[in-house]
Amino acid sequence: MVSTEYERRIAARFAGFDQDGNGYIDREDFNAAAKAVLAEFDTAARSDKGQALYVGAEAFWQGMAGIADRDGDQRITREEFVNGAVKRLRDNPDRFGEIARPFLHAALAVADTDADGAATVEEAVRVLRALGVPDGVAAAAAATLDTDADGRIGETEVVTSFARYFTVPE
Repeated sequence: MVSTEYERRIAARFAGFDQDGNGYIDREDFNAAAKAVLAEFDTAARSDKGQALYVGAEAFWQGMAGIADRDGDQRITREEFVNGAVKRLRDNPDRFGEIARPFLHAALAVADTDADGAATVEEAVRVLRALGVPDGVAAAAAATLDTDADGRIGETEVVTSFARYFTVPE
């Protein structure tokens, strides 16, 4: 696959992070994502799970900014996002998974309503919808996250799939 096709695919993923649609990714987008997930699961921001999600969102933002915010203005443009992915993550998707892990771990904990250590496919759909993914896409994506088809989605499945989606051209 040519680089321009890869860049086009990565650019299309930018909107998933730009929660407010203002044309760039910033700390507020990560906070908005955390707030939306907490609201979906009626979880208080001041609860342990709520605090963990906000801490995870901040860690994710810091990692993303470190990779992509080349001018240091605390905003990531579409161009910076694409260049960051192409130059720093294409050959190392696990790095992206690791910066996302604290947020994904905390989001799974919020979604795991029965506290069995994993989210159901339905709970994953709710998380994705809270993050702005359309219903049909959310259902399909959540189903693919359940890589062992046991009806449960664990952290390893989410982190691996998330990293591949945002960094691998397939």
